[in-house]
Amino acid sequence: MPATPASRPPGAPRAGFPDGLPTPGRFAHLHPDDGACLMEAAALLATGRFTDSPRCTDPALAALARAVNDSVSEPARQALWPLAADLADARPVDRTYSPVLIGMVVDAARRLRPASRRLRRGSTACRARADRLAHARTPGVPARIADLLWWRGPGHHHLEHALRVLSAAPDADLRLSQLLRQAVYDARATTSGASATPGPATPPGARGLRPVPGLLRADVHGMRVRG
Repeated sequence: MPATPASRPPGAPRAGFPDGLPTPGRFAHLHPDDGACLMEAAALLATGRFTDSPRCTDPALAALARAVNDSVSEPARQALWPLAADLADARPVDRTYSPVLIGMVVDAARRLRPASRRLRRGSTACRARADRLAHARTPGVPARIADLLWWRGPGHHHLEHALRVLSAAPDADLRLSQLLRQAVYDARATTSGASATPGPATPPGARGLRPVPGLLRADVHGMRVRG
């Protein structure tokens, strides 16, 4: 019988903080008693399963969330913890979401390294793919396979490199936290059919989520970016 998940640590944010979630922690965990990363918490809220790659979250967004969770300081990680409720239902049907998200991260890295040809190529590639998908017909099985292949290949590499650059910034906590909050907001706005304009993520706990039961990611400079 699974043990009860670890309790919330003192000082963790309480507003919108779902009761019963494990303690926030870096990297993957074998059991909720050991803590949980942001995506493992989202999976518990959405399905009751303990995994860092739940189907309820767009793969690119989940990869960003895992990377940010593992890279920021403990106070920043606790401040991001309420986003687990939004990540539990953040899989836009719009095929442009993933390349737009990755392009946003790449562009953020370009502000740190404006002369980087690799980042410039990545930004151009993401923008071009988003433009193509915006004019594509209703997706079928071949389209879903193409999206998966792009994410597993070029998309994953663009995101991974950009996150390496951002994680080395002196103010990495601020930059990574802002990127994740914007990405979650955009995903929720697209998922709910609302207009995605810059702003804070939808307050966690505002939607009905499954209660938490009692119950190998690649290391990228202290981050995991797995599809």
